[in-house]
Amino acid sequence: TEVTEFYLLGFGVQYNSRYVLFVVFLLIYATSMVGNIGMILLIKTESRLQTPMYFFLQHLAFVDICYTSAITPKMLQNFIVENKTISFGGCVMQLLVYATFATSECYLLAAMAVDRYVAICKPLRYSIIMSRTVCIQFAGGSYVMGSINASVHTGFTFSLSFCKSNNINHFFCDVPPILALSCSNIDINIMLLTVFVGFNLTFTVMVVIFSYTCILAAILKISSAAGRKKAFSTCASHLAAVTIFYGTLSYMYLHHHTNKSPEQEKVASVFYGIIIPMLNPLIYSLRNQDVRESLKGMRKKCF
Repeated sequence: TEVTEFYLLGFGVQYNSRYVLFVVFLLIYATSMVGNIGMILLIKTESRLQTPMYFFLQHLAFVDICYTSAITPKMLQNFIVENKTISFGGCVMQLLVYATFATSECYLLAAMAVDRYVAICKPLRYSIIMSRTVCIQFAGGSYVMGSINASVHTGFTFSLSFCKSNNINHFFCDVPPILALSCSNIDINIMLLTVFVGFNLTFTVMVVIFSYTCILAAILKISSAAGRKKAFSTCASHLAAVTIFYGTLSYMYLHHHTNKSPEQEKVASVFYGIIIPMLNPLIYSLRNQDVRESLKGMRKKCF
C-alpha cells in the first residue's frame, strides 16, 4: 500500500513529562528566534557592523532561523496532541528545508573562517579581497551547495518503497530513521549519505583548519600581548560555534554503521537542530565587542 503519511514517535516520554519538555523546548525556540532575528536587525541598522564578518553572521542567523523552524514547531505540536502524523508531502518538505539550510551553515562557517584569515593575515588587502561581490558569491555558493545536497538526499530517500512501517522513530523527518522503514535496497542511499555528507564536512572543515592554522601562526608573530589577545578574541566565538556544529553533525551522519541507539540520535539531533541555533547568537553577542557596543547604543536610543 502506498504510504500517504508518517507517524513521528518522538521521544517516547511519559504523559506528564510531555508538557515539561514542551515548555523547555518552547523557551529554547523562542530564545533562538529572538536572538537570531535581533542579530539580523542589529546588523542591518548599525553602521559599524556593515563589514564582511557581519554580512556572513547575518546570513548565519537567517539559516539558523530557517532550519530550526523546519523541525521545532512540529515537534512542539506533537508534545501536546495525540495525532502525531505528518503527511508524505509534509515530510518531504521538512527534510528538504532542514537539509538545505543545515548544509548551507557548514559552508557559511567555512566562509567566515576565510574572512577571519584574510582580516588577520592580509589586513592591508582585506577590503579588496573580501569585497561585496566576493561575499555575495560565498553566501550564494553556500545556499547552492545546500540545495544540491538536500535535493539529492530528499529525492533518493522518498523514491524508496516503504512497506515495513510508517512509524518514524524520531521527532522529525531525517534521512537515517526514514531509511530504516524502507523495504528497498538502501545501499545507494547509504553511499550517497556518506559521500555527500563526508565531502561537505571534510571540505568545509579543511577550509576552517587551514584558515585557523594560518591565523594562529600570524597571532604568534604579534609582539604585544594585547594585540595577540585582540586578534584571538575575534576568532574565539567563531571557533566555538564551528566545533560544536561540526562535532554533532559528524557524530550523527558519519557513524551510521555503529551501534548508536535511536535515543542517542535524537539527543544529537536536538543539539544541532534546536540548541545550536539558540547558542549561535549568544556566542557571537557575548564574545564580540562590536556587537556588545552596538547593543548598548541601541538600548540608549530606545530607553
